[in-house]
Amino acid sequence: MLSRLWKPVIGTAVFVGTPSYLYFKYASHHQSHIRESFDLPVRVKGLDGKAQMTTKTLGLLAKEEVDRKLTECAVQASMTRNGVVWRQATAYVPANDPIEDANASEVLMRDVVDASGLGDLMFFAVMDGHGGYMTSRLLSKVLIPTVALELQRLINHPVENVQKTGTLSGLKERLWPTAKPASTALVPLDADPRLLTEAIQRAFLNLDSEIVDAPLRLLAEEMVKQGEEKQFIPDLSQHHMAQATLNPAMSGSCALMALFDTAHQNLYVACTGDSRAVAGVWEESADGTGHWRVDVLSEDQTGRNPNELKRIQSEHPSSEHNTVIMRGRVLGGLEPTRAFGDARYKWSRDAQAILNHAFMRGSGTSMRSAPALLQTPPYVTALPVVTHRKLSLPTTSNTSNSKSSLRFIILATDGLWDELTSEDAVALVGGYLLGLKGVVPKHTLPTLVPTATSSSSPTIQGKGKSKHPISQVEGEWTFEDSNVSSHLIRNAFGGGDEDRVRQLLSIPTGLARSYRDDVTCTVVWWEEGKGSDGDIKVEKVRLVEEVKAKL
Repeated sequence: MLSRLWKPVIGTAVFVGTPSYLYFKYASHHQSHIRESFDLPVRVKGLDGKAQMTTKTLGLLAKEEVDRKLTECAVQASMTRNGVVWRQATAYVPANDPIEDANASEVLMRDVVDASGLGDLMFFAVMDGHGGYMTSRLLSKVLIPTVALELQRLINHPVENVQKTGTLSGLKERLWPTAKPASTALVPLDADPRLLTEAIQRAFLNLDSEIVDAPLRLLAEEMVKQGEEKQFIPDLSQHHMAQATLNPAMSGSCALMALFDTAHQNLYVACTGDSRAVAGVWEESADGTGHWRVDVLSEDQTGRNPNELKRIQSEHPSSEHNTVIMRGRVLGGLEPTRAFGDARYKWSRDAQAILNHAFMRGSGTSMRSAPALLQTPPYVTALPVVTHRKLSLPTTSNTSNSKSSLRFIILATDGLWDELTSEDAVALVGGYLLGLKGVVPKHTLPTLVPTATSSSSPTIQGKGKSKHPISQVEGEWTFEDSNVSSHLIRNAFGGGDEDRVRQLLSIPTGLARSYRDDVTCTVVWWEEGKGSDGDIKVEKVRLVEEVKAKL
């Protein structure tokens, strides 16, 4: 049913805590041959094991080096399909070493005989790992194929996905059949947002189950090989699949996926965790002018979100209502309330003890211990919240007279949203599409790129305060990057304040995590255009695959 068409893939001092205020101090040098430096306050462990503040002098990167950091992991791609030019820009900047973020994208063509008609399924996803990169990196390889296979089952095996009616209802339908409107009689199942939503949710949950259960399956298989007469737990520390199964289960990752179904002009956004999707909707005025409406398509799923707190409390005994979320975190530890992996919050305490014995005793190390407050797991789920929006693509067959149309979508890990509001991001992309260049005062941008927040957008964002509190109206934005995702990241790190951008990006990975997070951003937009269907243009991409094989 579906074929792959386009798949750009991007390669993916001891400190404690985060200083409450980041203060940089230049060490001035008059000699041209001496590199500029700055003093950075850092928290370190003293000889007594207690945290203390000290100052570390770091070399300051030149602007050219900063520009290279912002663009070396950036890609731009465009493709013409059915009279529409689709454009994608992705960029990422690490703070961890190695980076714990990941991303993926893929476009699947429909067969010409598909009942849904011409169109594609376009997938874009960003993953925000924590506790290591293993889960996010695995998701970058398997999440989109898993969802695509679930959608293919929906289309190829419709009987399994249609809710069965009761005997009496079935008899009534046979005796007194009701005529179905012609417009809905032959609607394909994949045109139904409810069924698509359920399919995406099944795919997410089934994949997480595979990840979390993999170490348990490996242990069970090895115990079966021993025979029933042997009851001891085998030593799997040297097993070739031990770490490959245990690491993705023990680390964790948020996942944010956008699916464009161009045949039915539907957009689905599936969010597990605290990454965020924001759309820019162009609202045209009667006089031909207009403004960008900010449509937030996901709700940050953290312990600070009252909706998530209520959900988790409802899933556990009342005796745990004061402990399931503490200090805005699950059991006082994990910030996102939904995630892949994070088996410490999903396995029982006994299961964790057995797995630790089986997988770790031969290596002389141990797994991270179960959370102290763990009583009735699981506390974390991979079930995504799925949002649906209609598209209005600029095709010759589109006869809509609507003055409102969704024009672009931003998918980003929380490192971007720690520093930018949703409104900032839409205005910055709107200005980029308008062709703005140079430095623009923050208070001036709303007059150049008017924005308004959608009344349907979530009011709960669930994120903490920025590590670098600055006024939202003071300072300057800058428009200098050709890649719109790099443009967003630069402005998140200081924008027109070149010194601040240089300082933040001069902090080496690892140490940088106390001052900024890994940031991954994908922007997708589209416009009417000319060109042959399937024409692909990719700029600055590390690996490009064009595969025609069926799924």
